[in-house]
Amino acid sequence: MSQNEPAACAGDRQRFDVIVVGGGMVGAASAIGLAQLGLKVALVEAFAPTAFEPQQPLDVRVSAISVASETLLARLGALDGLLAMRNAPYLGLETWELDGCITEFHSSQIGASHLGHIIENRLIQLALWQQMEQWQGITRYCPEKVSAFSRQDDGVSVRLQSNITLEAKLLVGADGANSAVRQWAGIGVSGWDYAQAAMLINIHTAQGQQDVTWQQFTPKGPRSLLPLPGNNASLVWYDDANRIKQLMQLNHKQLAEQIRQHFPPRLDGDFTVESKGSFGLTRRHAKHYYRQHVVILGDAAHTINPLAGQGVNLGFKDVCALLEVIQEGLRQDKPWWSNEVLKEYQAKRYLDNQLMMNTMDLFYAGFSNDILPLKLLRNGALKLANINSPIKQTVLKYALGLN
Repeated sequence: MSQNEPAACAGDRQRFDVIVVGGGMVGAASAIGLAQLGLKVALVEAFAPTAFEPQQPLDVRVSAISVASETLLARLGALDGLLAMRNAPYLGLETWELDGCITEFHSSQIGASHLGHIIENRLIQLALWQQMEQWQGITRYCPEKVSAFSRQDDGVSVRLQSNITLEAKLLVGADGANSAVRQWAGIGVSGWDYAQAAMLINIHTAQGQQDVTWQQFTPKGPRSLLPLPGNNASLVWYDDANRIKQLMQLNHKQLAEQIRQHFPPRLDGDFTVESKGSFGLTRRHAKHYYRQHVVILGDAAHTINPLAGQGVNLGFKDVCALLEVIQEGLRQDKPWWSNEVLKEYQAKRYLDNQLMMNTMDLFYAGFSNDILPLKLLRNGALKLANINSPIKQTVLKYALGLN
């Protein structure tokens, strides 16, 4: 049950400083960061990441990890191990709708060596789990699920399906968009389902490893390419949910032909489809990020249109903010689990997350039509945005989490 201490017996009560529910990328990062602050942490997760083998097929779930996220992973001690596995650094980012009206960002514009890395989500989680093994202050309960939450005078109690009970001053909900922690704490959400879905397609190309990620807008939704290691790339096809459902029924050869017809010509026609997946697009934003002895972060607090691949980067920014306020609380010998401290975390992240969500929705709505005046206006804006200026550099730094 625990991978850091002797297995507990059913019916045992275990005391910790923090209980983290959810061992994905954001939850695992939170656990390590809290342990680095000297706190005793319990992590509850249903599925451990599988070991890495170089010959394993590439997963379809990948993320564009920003430079700011890399800084956090380095701080947690996980970056070197992660980059020793599979990754594709990218130097450029290009966005357009009509040819000749393109916005291009490049790492050289801000004096950086790269803009980030495209990495499989599973490998990010795995690198963090490998690092967790170095911390005696982290006890992992996996495979395990929560059967009940309850409040105590000085914290929270979590009963696991194995009948072990965990107690702590703070409960961290990093358990995804359908967060059980958020629901139990009575934290409401606002949001909606978009009328679209996204299809993720891994392809093998004749072209060598690429270093530019690009996106073309269409009235049906964007068509995107993310570089993957070697002669591989990840395509993202946004479209009507029914259309995506139809595409998912095609075999790889049939799907490749549809890609050639509907993706921009810059995608080399000499490629093969290796794997595919799809998911619906939703927006959810929690009305609060904390309750007494409870805090939520990552997808438990916000799910965003994946238009710019900012989901996990926002989650990692949540982790940084939470660690910052707890560290300051410890330094000042304050009750680091108190509403006073958690309110500071919410103040650091709520408006920033809201701004990014609204910006993505603005792009989504602005390009999801074929009205000529709007089309001319938005393409003119893209062309204007391509002028290398301090404003462009500021936008790029913000997107990378450097501002």
